[in-house]
Amino acid sequence: MRNASAGFSLYELLLSLVLIAMLTGLAVSSFASTVANGRIRTEVNALFHAMHTARKESIMRRSVVSICPSVDGRSCSATLDWSAGWIMFNNIDRDEPPRVDIGEPVLQVHRASPEVRITANRRGFTLRATVKRATNGTLVVCDRRSRVAARALVVSYTGRPRVALTNRQGKSYFCTD
Repeated sequence: MRNASAGFSLYELLLSLVLIAMLTGLAVSSFASTVANGRIRTEVNALFHAMHTARKESIMRRSVVSICPSVDGRSCSATLDWSAGWIMFNNIDRDEPPRVDIGEPVLQVHRASPEVRITANRRGFTLRATVKRATNGTLVVCDRRSRVAARALVVSYTGRPRVALTNRQGKSYFCTD
């Protein structure tokens, strides 16, 4: 009589390894898109809260508060690319496009994740207490590897932001290169 073996055959072992590899591949790609989605949400939320804070600060200070893209955290960049981050400052002299001058305090500095790309149709957003309307526009936040859909922060003339996945025509947002 033959004694039964307690181990696996080569065929069973290879089949198990292939199955584990396939499941791991699916889990990793799903995890990567979850992380990318989280990064985009984080940046959109930071922009959303910055707009609300700037609006509140303009009312409290009874002056103009501006948000603009910044590479160094001290001055505005003359670009539509907000990927490096942005600053919020008290724009005392009300210049357009906004520019940090001597004596204008920087209220907030934000560094964006290097994994996202942020583009806007404005070089800055200016929020005024009650005298005039705010700068309206759209900021689009994308994953640099295009793993997830882009999101946009749309700022109205009153300075109120809202998050959108599609534009007025129902088309998805995308970042320009």
